Amino acid sequence: MQVAVELKGITKSFGDLFANDNINLKLYKGEILAILGENGCGKTTLMNMISGIYKPDFGQILVNGEEIKIKSPAQAYKYGIGMVHQHFKLIDVFTAYENIILGDTNHPGVKKKEKKRLILEIAQTYGFQIDLNKKIHDMSVSEKQTVEIVKVLYKDADVLILDEPTAVLTPQEIKVFFDVLKNIKRYGKSIIIITHKLNEVMEISDRVMVLRKGKNVKTVETCNTNPKELTDLMVGQAVDLKLDRLKIHATSPTLEIRDLKVLKDDGTIAVDNLSFFLRGGQILGVAGIAGCGQKEMCEAIVGLRSFKGKMVHQGTCINNYSAEKIKNLGIYMSFIPEDRLGLGLAPNLSITENLLIKNYRDNKGAFIDKESARKQAQYLIDRYHVAGATPETPVKNLSGGNVQKILVGREIGTNPTVLITAYPVRGLDINSSYMIYDILNQEKRKNTAILFIGEDLDVLLKFCDKIMVLHNGKNMGVIHTKNATKEQVGLMMMGALDLTDNIDNFGYAKDSSLSDEEWEHLNEDKK
Repeated sequence: MQVAVELKGITKSFGDLFANDNINLKLYKGEILAILGENGCGKTTLMNMISGIYKPDFGQILVNGEEIKIKSPAQAYKYGIGMVHQHFKLIDVFTAYENIILGDTNHPGVKKKEKKRLILEIAQTYGFQIDLNKKIHDMSVSEKQTVEIVKVLYKDADVLILDEPTAVLTPQEIKVFFDVLKNIKRYGKSIIIITHKLNEVMEISDRVMVLRKGKNVKTVETCNTNPKELTDLMVGQAVDLKLDRLKIHATSPTLEIRDLKVLKDDGTIAVDNLSFFLRGGQILGVAGIAGCGQKEMCEAIVGLRSFKGKMVHQGTCINNYSAEKIKNLGIYMSFIPEDRLGLGLAPNLSITENLLIKNYRDNKGAFIDKESARKQAQYLIDRYHVAGATPETPVKNLSGGNVQKILVGREIGTNPTVLITAYPVRGLDINSSYMIYDILNQEKRKNTAILFIGEDLDVLLKFCDKIMVLHNGKNMGVIHTKNATKEQVGLMMMGALDLTDNIDNFGYAKDSSLSDEEWEHLNEDKK
């Protein structure tokens, strides 16, 4: 096979930290290579060097057998290399067409009509559906991703680097997306895909390269490996991949949400008359395409966004209660937001100072007990294996996975009775993800009521007790995971399956698997 891109001895360090240490890699023409590794192992740094964002300290990059120097993303495109980042680089107020041609230097003098014809021809060739006149802010996540990939192909890229491309897609959208990737591969183009979903690695890739602590541990043929071996290579030891749904007798509702209506920042409706409840000792999963109201729902529940409707605790409406008054009722609420380094933690402050932000009101007297916070910070560093950190390390210097560990540890440390968590394992490696699942199960054992917004339907179905499905801010029904399927949840996420004719006043599907006695018991609990 002909080599499209080759890396020889690539090394990149930041101070004393070696992000990549003597990496060798070969990407063949017409193949899909998956890159696996724990957070902080150097995956993104390596891809940033191929795509021109960073320059290596040592080593060679060869394209089609010729050594090159890539000094910018624009120069990477000249060598046929384009990257689609996990967080899309699109201008919301522009149309798909305007985003695709932005910065185009490959088609000088070509008129708009001809450019549109070329773009549509690319889309048809590889199997994309695209509306060139549609503005980005009106698009679904999968449509935005299509624009990003078509933009790379329009710039004549022969090598595509995709960072977590399926993170926010439904099962149906993933299937279509994989069909497109196979078409791209069939035309001789090469693809590097970074993903934490091992089942997708096994399905779509030809080879897998595993990184650990900045080094290339092993590159294997996908057909000759399995998820267990890949996980063990990533972590450096045997890992149990079993995901348990604990069976605990749930309490009566800890918190009820009735007729919740929340607006987006632009004044449009984000959440529309949503009703559900959270029970202690139970994990309620939330599934939905990105932007369908999850963020606004969470912020309304924890008091960060105004809303209409009611929040009820044991018959008492607590809408206008202060945090202190809510605590006096026995509700201790913690929030792990999607935005870790904005809403979650203050990036410029140390780990210790971020703990103080949460707990400074608990200090008695005029002085803040910083020493206790420092000890708590060290405890979190040790417990969650936050490598290379001290209590005084600024949070912005931590990897994404380590930031999440500190955030989760801080919120769990307050012993909440209600835990609202949005995408707690997004971007985390396998080992870190299972650590988070274990922590949440420990909270479940304490009869904590947990709302778990996730994007991996396999995890939601195996881990949660029930799943509430949102579509455009509306509740499409709450289903019991023991009977649900990925296909059913996916259809509900897309609005193609509506179970609202078969739900009670709290939005719960009348599960036919429950006996009359169980259903009556459930209704009694609600009361």
